[in-house]
Amino acid sequence: MRIQILGAGKMGSFFADVLSFEHEVAIFDYNPERLRFTYNCIRMTDPAEIVAFKPEILMNAATVKYTIDAFRQALPYVPETCIISDIASVKTGLKEFYEETGRPFVSTHPMFGPTFANLGNLSSENAIIISESSYMGKIFFRDLYSKLKLNIFEYTFDEHDETIAYSLSIPFTSTLVFASVMKHQEAPGTTFKKHMDIARGLLSEDDYLLMEILFNPRTPKQVEQIRNELANLLKIIESRDSEGMKAFLQEVRQKII
Repeated sequence: MRIQILGAGKMGSFFADVLSFEHEVAIFDYNPERLRFTYNCIRMTDPAEIVAFKPEILMNAATVKYTIDAFRQALPYVPETCIISDIASVKTGLKEFYEETGRPFVSTHPMFGPTFANLGNLSSENAIIISESSYMGKIFFRDLYSKLKLNIFEYTFDEHDETIAYSLSIPFTSTLVFASVMKHQEAPGTTFKKHMDIARGLLSEDDYLLMEILFNPRTPKQVEQIRNELANLLKIIESRDSEGMKAFLQEVRQKII
């Protein structure tokens, strides 16, 4: 199958590498320097080059800020029968965009990234396939994600956004609050160092991606839970309430079993 990838960032390069062993792959990016470490695929820096390639699937791996713009730039050069797809972690505006184009599409979200995931073993990682996607598109990505040993879930666009508000907004907010009160430690402990590694990884992500996830309309409700629990914990600490702390710790342990 001929697969055209838009964007030679971390995820675009990862999928180009994975797919090139079984498919004919081309990868497009305006910045030729980002194509230096891609191999076993056709490299493009002009969207007009897509015409001759005649892709059967177009995978949009552009930064979330430019996902829809990347589609608009590429679609004039893509066959009408080509399945268009995205792997964006934020789906804002994509449902409406796909309806506007009238093309077959598949929207998925690999719930991992090169920053933290072990790309050599993804068996503990997850992927979401949007249920409104076309049948053939879903078949393709279900097969791809199965080969990567990912745990696959099928959600609607709305269910995806709800899941992201919970699974990303809470850890993102907690990590940002942790990092915001940090000061240099001469001899940090193991737990501190692990938290700092997570914070550094998070802050290496694109600012727009972080903002889009945190600005999800469902995020404030999740952040409110953090504020309420912090207030409860602070009250227990200030009053040195041993019984209250025991009950709090037991409740937390039950939630993470």
